[in-house]
Amino acid sequence: MATIEYVDPEPAGAKAILFLHGLGADGSSWLPQLQAFSRAGYRPITVDLPGFGNSPYDGRGWTIKRVASELVELLDELKTGAVCLVGLSLGGVVAQQFAIDFPAMLQRLVLVSTFAVLRPENLSQWSYFIQRAAIVHLLGIKAQAEIVAGRVFPGDHQETLRRMVIEKISGSDPRAYRAAMRSLGIFDSRRKLARIKVPTLVISGEEDSTVSPARQQVLVDGIPNARYVVIPNAGHAVNIDQHEMFNQAVLEFISNI
Repeated sequence: MATIEYVDPEPAGAKAILFLHGLGADGSSWLPQLQAFSRAGYRPITVDLPGFGNSPYDGRGWTIKRVASELVELLDELKTGAVCLVGLSLGGVVAQQFAIDFPAMLQRLVLVSTFAVLRPENLSQWSYFIQRAAIVHLLGIKAQAEIVAGRVFPGDHQETLRRMVIEKISGSDPRAYRAAMRSLGIFDSRRKLARIKVPTLVISGEEDSTVSPARQQVLVDGIPNARYVVIPNAGHAVNIDQHEMFNQAVLEFISNI
């Protein structure tokens, strides 16, 4: 894979915090966190995962395990030492793999709107995931983007956010997007969660219709001593829907390092 693009606005910050975005998004989805964590004296770093945003994809294989390994290479280049890792949805799956494979590179783990295994729980979720899988292969990324945008930001007041999601997903490399979807479909960390010994916080949006809080409870039950926060009036993109509550929860969690 090619070089991972990143934003590192406070390289002199006290502690590095790496933020990993969801499927089809890019590092810009963490803008509310970049500002807040910089003001708090930390070193927030956002990345565009391969094939998304400004990070190209070389077409030689997109896997969760490989992406986690490339992130370690990036952190070595940036000389961050062990980091706090915050991952949302796809980013949360990559973060789990990172925690399992590279525990020495981790100080705190925050898993957001993500899962240990992707198994729809009701007819609505089955329909949504089947529809997404079919559309991305038959009709392309733009059609997929419109479905995802409506699901993640359903409110009448969220039209601007929906347009942004459509633009971001439409700009993804279709090969990377499809490969990432397949990787998510086969991912299953349930038997490995007990190996995550680093302090972990799981954050759910109370109204998440993509990955339900019940599905995220599997992470809480499987990771030793994991803490759990459910943020009200928030959906899958909880870091945007309720960014102030989200930021407060994460800052409190990492403040005792």
